[in-house]
Amino acid sequence: MARSIEEPRNARSRRSRAALLRAARELVEEHGMGATTMAAVAERAGVSRRAVYLHFASRADLISELFDYVNEVEDLEGRFAPVGDAPDAVAALEVFARRHAEVMPRIIAVSRAVEREAGSDPDAARHWETAMYWRYETNRALITRLDEEGALAPGWTVGTATDMLLALISNGVSTTLLDERGWTPEQIGEHMARLLRSTFVAGG
Repeated sequence: MARSIEEPRNARSRRSRAALLRAARELVEEHGMGATTMAAVAERAGVSRRAVYLHFASRADLISELFDYVNEVEDLEGRFAPVGDAPDAVAALEVFARRHAEVMPRIIAVSRAVEREAGSDPDAARHWETAMYWRYETNRALITRLDEEGALAPGWTVGTATDMLLALISNGVSTTLLDERGWTPEQIGEHMARLLRSTFVAGG
């Protein structure tokens, strides 16, 4: 009997936690990190501040978990899994370009908001540091595979190619193409794949 009671409680707790994280994401996207306070999250989720603190010890804790929440909701691990499954590094590079183009419209709002305030908000800074670490390590693994398979173009090292790839997939580039130039994710994926091949692959 105790177990059957505990399981619904746990399920309710997970739903409540997810609702708070969803509210936090909406606030970040709509109003920025500065407006994403515990009180604002409580109001958006329709609960008391005490209820928020039952799940998150502090705003820092809430913002920290927001990174994992966005990744889970958008299934970033699953979306990028085909990159690792590609038969060779050149194919992996193309899959990466297309998957990144698909993902960015879904996360660009929250990512830009966090990046914008990382210099002044310590919680945003920690979130952004985590996001950039994930991007960097993903990029480095991709470039390392190119190098190990002998496909990395002359003139590049793993380090310089990783840094350049990080710049090419930055929020600024995505914003320019999506918002300012009106490109579709399909267009970005196609042309980014072409750019990455011609830039990083020996022989183009």
